[in-house]
Amino acid sequence: MLDFYNIDSQLSEDERAVRASVRQFVDERVRPIIGQCYVDGRFPREIIPEMAELGVFGANLPEEYGCAGLNNVSYGLINQELERGDSGVRSFASVQSSLAMYPIYAFGSEEQKQKYLPRMAKGEVIGCFGLTEPDYGSNPSGMITMAKQQADGTWLLNGAKMWITNGSTANIAVVWAKTNGDKEDKSIRGFVVHTDSKGFKAKDQKGKLSLRASDTSELVFQDVELAADAILPKSGGLKSPLMCLTQARYGISWGAIGAAMACFEEALEYSKNRVMFDRPIGGFQIQQERLANMLTEIVKAQLVSLHLGRLKDAGTYTPQQVSLAKRNNVSMATDIAREARRLLGANGILAEYASMRHMENLESVYTYEGTHDVHSLILGQAVTGLNAFK
Repeated sequence: MLDFYNIDSQLSEDERAVRASVRQFVDERVRPIIGQCYVDGRFPREIIPEMAELGVFGANLPEEYGCAGLNNVSYGLINQELERGDSGVRSFASVQSSLAMYPIYAFGSEEQKQKYLPRMAKGEVIGCFGLTEPDYGSNPSGMITMAKQQADGTWLLNGAKMWITNGSTANIAVVWAKTNGDKEDKSIRGFVVHTDSKGFKAKDQKGKLSLRASDTSELVFQDVELAADAILPKSGGLKSPLMCLTQARYGISWGAIGAAMACFEEALEYSKNRVMFDRPIGGFQIQQERLANMLTEIVKAQLVSLHLGRLKDAGTYTPQQVSLAKRNNVSMATDIAREARRLLGANGILAEYASMRHMENLESVYTYEGTHDVHSLILGQAVTGLNAFK
């Protein structure tokens, strides 16, 4: 394991134990199959019960709802290890935890929490998160999906969502919709929508060259009737879904480290065993510089996410700090995956090696949950006080 700065000394025994259990699962159950899953364009649904057994779903939510009740550093380490296997596996757990379970926990009624969260923690109910629309990605406030309340208190949902992880697998979707037809953010509310509802349709996204071992869908709602209590009563305005995205982005900052570690470790091992001009290529200066740069950037990212996790556990972190970590760490991992692929030479394009798969996955991670450029503007606004979005 890569720990050049002895970061383990800053982790508790419980945190190290959580990481070890997830690492073992990834090594034994994910890495042996994920390359072929990627080639086949298939998410390995057979591992869902084992992930639930490990307690990775909603791991940092309270035990009273059937969750593990872990701290945020442990949750981060879970994401790191899952993405060391594949971004698609981490995305599945991240959406289930931060984008489906968290909004029910944060904005739902007590009845909704008791109804959904224990079963979601067990992997019996899978969730997805519907915010992004075909024409509204980085500008979610422009959404046109509409939930209109009827005279009897029920709701009628119409619209569409795009790029939805877990969309074709999910039993429920946490859907964000406007409730009064105007452009005011205050009208945006969250709804728990059962995917077997009449008028609900999930269509697989075809032609992906990234996140191929992940379920990505478009959701379409055509006069979907929702019960009066389908609404998340504490949700209100764009702030609510953005709070969910902050939770997910935090996990991504750790997940990207896992992908970078996998690429670095593969490149390092390859450099010591691949012989060219009568000696291992790791003995050549150009490859040693590559490895030194990878090592340096990973250590910096590890320190960023660990400190962010401690701030989050103390309740003193900010969304802007999460933006910095997501932006930096994903960019770092994307660069490392590319350099690792290059060190591997022609073999680097084969599915039996992980680096090119991680490289392609990370191009999606670079874009989703707030693009790299959007996070740049968030940080720019934080330091200047000037809003570049309008």
